[in-house]
Amino acid sequence: MSASLDGDAAVTSPQPDAEALVAEARQWWHTDIIDIHPGEIALRGYPIEELIGNVGFVDTIWMMLRGELPSRAHAALLEAALVASVDHGPQAPSIAIARMAVTCGLPVNGAMASAINVLDDIHGGPGQQCMELYLEIDAEAGPVGSLDQAVDRVLQRRRDAGERYVPGFGHRFHPLDPRTPRLLSLVDDAVAEGAVGGRFAAIGRAVADAISAGRSAPIPMNVDGVTAIIYCELGLPPELGRGVFILARSVGILAHASEQMTQGGRIKGPLPKSLGYTYTGPARRSVPRNDDDGRTRS
Repeated sequence: MSASLDGDAAVTSPQPDAEALVAEARQWWHTDIIDIHPGEIALRGYPIEELIGNVGFVDTIWMMLRGELPSRAHAALLEAALVASVDHGPQAPSIAIARMAVTCGLPVNGAMASAINVLDDIHGGPGQQCMELYLEIDAEAGPVGSLDQAVDRVLQRRRDAGERYVPGFGHRFHPLDPRTPRLLSLVDDAVAEGAVGGRFAAIGRAVADAISAGRSAPIPMNVDGVTAIIYCELGLPPELGRGVFILARSVGILAHASEQMTQGGRIKGPLPKSLGYTYTGPARRSVPRNDDDGRTRS
C-alpha cells in the first residue's frame, strides 16, 4: 500500500504471484548467445561438444559476434587481421603497462586489465575511427556517386571541424607499415574470389591518394587503416572493430606479461634509473619564513 504526498487516498499495489516473479526474473537477462541447462551448453544453438574439435577459435569469435558460422574466406580475412594486430613491441604503452604491472606484483589478470584499460581513443581507437571515416565516405558517395569526390568532401568537412589527423594513415615508427601490403593483397584476393565486394578497399586507397596528393612522399596506410578495410568489408560495426583489435592485442599483452614474470624484476618504471628524466620546474629555492608580526619575508 502507498499514499501520495498530497494526501490522496492510499493506493494498493497488487502483488505479483510467485510464477510471475519467476518469469520476470528469467526475463531480467535474456540472450541469443548461449543456452545452458544441466549437462547442456549451446552457443548460438550449436552444441558445444559439436563445436569442440570441429570449429576454430576465429570461427567461434565470428559466430559469437555475428550469430552464424563464417565462410572459410571470411574467417581467413578476420584471422589475418587479428594476427596482424597481436603485438607491436614493449614500447607500445599497453604492452609496457602490462610489464610494469607485473613488476609491481600484479598477477596476470591485473596486468592484462591494466593494459587493456589504456586501449582507448588514442592508443587503440584509430581502427574504429578509421572504420567510421570509411563508412562516412561510403554514405557520402551513395551507390552511384564518385568516391574521390566523396573523400574530398568528407576530409574537408573534418578539417573544417578542427581534426588534425586522419586515423589509419601514417606511422610514428614505420615509414611503410609492413603489415599493410600483405593484408591489402589478401583483401584483393578475397574480392577476386567474390568473398567481399571491395568497396571499402577502394575507399581506403582513395583516402591514401587524397591525403598524399601534392606531397613529396606519400602518407602510407597503417595497420589500423587496412584492418578497418577488412572489418568494414566483413560487415562489422566500428565498435566491434575496436573490440576485435583488443582481442588480438590481448594475446601480445599476455605474452609480455608472462615473459616479464619469467624475467623477474621489481617496480620497473618506463626508463632505467640511470637515464632519469627532464625537470622543467623552478630552480632550488628556500621556503619563506614568517616574521613575528606574521608577515612573510624571504
